[in-house]
Amino acid sequence: MSDVSDWWQTDIIDMAPGQIRMRGHPIEELIGTTSFPQMIWLMLRGDVASDAQAQLLEAALVAAVDHGPQAPSIAAARMAVTCGLPLNGAMASAVNMLDDVHGGAGEQAVALYGQIAEAWDGDTATLPGVVEAQVASWQAAHGRYIPGFGHRFHAPVDPRAPRLLALVDAAAAEGVVAGRFAQIARGVEAALLAAKSKPVPLNIDGATAVIFAELGFAAPLARGLFCLSRSVGILAHA
Repeated sequence: MSDVSDWWQTDIIDMAPGQIRMRGHPIEELIGTTSFPQMIWLMLRGDVASDAQAQLLEAALVAAVDHGPQAPSIAAARMAVTCGLPLNGAMASAVNMLDDVHGGAGEQAVALYGQIAEAWDGDTATLPGVVEAQVASWQAAHGRYIPGFGHRFHAPVDPRAPRLLALVDAAAAEGVVAGRFAQIARGVEAALLAAKSKPVPLNIDGATAVIFAELGFAAPLARGLFCLSRSVGILAHA
């Protein structure tokens, strides 16, 4: 750094007396014209999402807002408030629960999809073989659990997943996304069915991971976006 002031320079925001620019856009021009999903996109990516892209991102955020008081993050928020913490303390306690076991499956699913995508040539006929090989590779490295598939409460179908995948299909038909990761997710689902002889369906984490991957969000951001989404349910319960 050439100067201590360099520490405070960022492309995310430019702030001066009477001026606030987010990624170069004056805040007064964003207020009232930019949706919250578009604002999230702008801050994370630096460009402006189309309405269709923002709607698909919003669908993923809406789907993961809450999953009942038995969910560890929600339970933590309720317990924290019961013990006297204010809302900010309850929210901080709950968000800190969103680690690998409870909250990390979306990030892991995006990583798995990316691993399959790198090995796949795009030919539908070759997808089953690629999926089988990459799932085996994933299990050898991470254990038998495949993130984004199966659900201990929702059997045989997580009601959120088909709706999200249908929205991805519609977006792909309109050219908003390529649909490549939706194909991969369905390929993994088929491979798990063949291996176990019983359905191990796509769940909320696997479905939102499809959307995040289709929209070009890197795997770690899937967890961060889930934290944003679940924070709404956390706040409501707290």
